[in-house]
Amino acid sequence: MSIKKIKKATKKEIEEIKSLFLAHYPDSITELNYNNLYELLISVMLSAQCTDKRVNIITPALFKAYPKVIDLANADLDEVKSYIKSCSFYNNKAKNLIKMAQYVVEHFDGEIPLEQKELMKLAGVGQKTANVVMIEYTGANVMAVDTHVFRVAHRLGLSDDKTATKTEETLSKKFKTNLHLLHQAMVLFGRYRCKAINPECEGCFLDRYCRTSETFKV
Repeated sequence: MSIKKIKKATKKEIEEIKSLFLAHYPDSITELNYNNLYELLISVMLSAQCTDKRVNIITPALFKAYPKVIDLANADLDEVKSYIKSCSFYNNKAKNLIKMAQYVVEHFDGEIPLEQKELMKLAGVGQKTANVVMIEYTGANVMAVDTHVFRVAHRLGLSDDKTATKTEETLSKKFKTNLHLLHQAMVLFGRYRCKAINPECEGCFLDRYCRTSETFKV
């Protein structure tokens, strides 16, 4: 991905972009299927470098085999791998899933924490994963930046940061409120409309704010 210097969105444009996102995605939620916090955390962990569609195919059997944290903590590594082998980086993810469950059992009495710093103590859980879990489960006013949010933020001139973490900080400062809704709105917008390849630009509700035509390519 190459990032060229682009004209940043003005304060007025930022507010207009925010309003449009909220209007077009008023009740946006994750496309991952889950029934509780335990299942949500696992799904988000598996979704790294993997599509939500693929994760939703994998997880029913996985959750049936390991319905509780304690079950996963005592799981056989090869067996866990067999359930998620169609997921990208399944070897590392299987190891992290078991380590995560063991840590939750040992340090949190089997209850998954909902604080960012506590979540990030778990194997395989970085800041983005922790924030996504908090956003989806509690509606926390935090931003999470995946490849879709990163791409959209740059194309709209909302950020010229080089990393996801810095982009998260910038978007949080600029949007301030409704970050949980804006995160998912940007994910869905980037996933289905403002795609990395062949974006659907015609008739886009954010066309007037797009910097793509200003020699910016993602």
